[in-house]
Amino acid sequence: MNLPAHQLSMTVLMSPDMANFSGNVHGGAILKLLDQVAYACASRYASHYVVTLSVDQVMFLQPIHVGELVTFLASVNHTGNSSMEIGIKVVAEDIRSQVVRHVNSCFFTMVAVDDDRKPAKVPTLRPFSPDEKRRWDAALVRKQVRQELAQRYQQVRQPVVDEA
Repeated sequence: MNLPAHQLSMTVLMSPDMANFSGNVHGGAILKLLDQVAYACASRYASHYVVTLSVDQVMFLQPIHVGELVTFLASVNHTGNSSMEIGIKVVAEDIRSQVVRHVNSCFFTMVAVDDDRKPAKVPTLRPFSPDEKRRWDAALVRKQVRQELAQRYQQVRQPVVDEA
């Protein structure tokens, strides 16, 4: 498969050791794989070691079953100076029936770091296709929402000072 440098696809067979008590794949197992996929996509694009800054909008849309093939489709949607938004779509495939389902989507913000663990410059993503432009624009909106949310959380954390 010839994917551009800013995209990555990874397929994993869901095995019994990933199951929760109800027999479905444990959400934590999927989160771990999501972080690995985000790391692989971002580090390959940036040619640097990367760290996870944030994870948002993790939507577990449907359960994933043991025995299914799960494909993680990752894309660098937006780049900043050292940060990248990685969007990941997760699809599960029942091997016998070949039914494919969209089961999860999320967005990771990854930061490239140098050998001293300081933020490192990443190549600027240049969106060309309509899909890439749509992802870029949506990433800008999510970035603004994350900043606004961070400000609101900061306001909640600040102690109230009584004026006496």
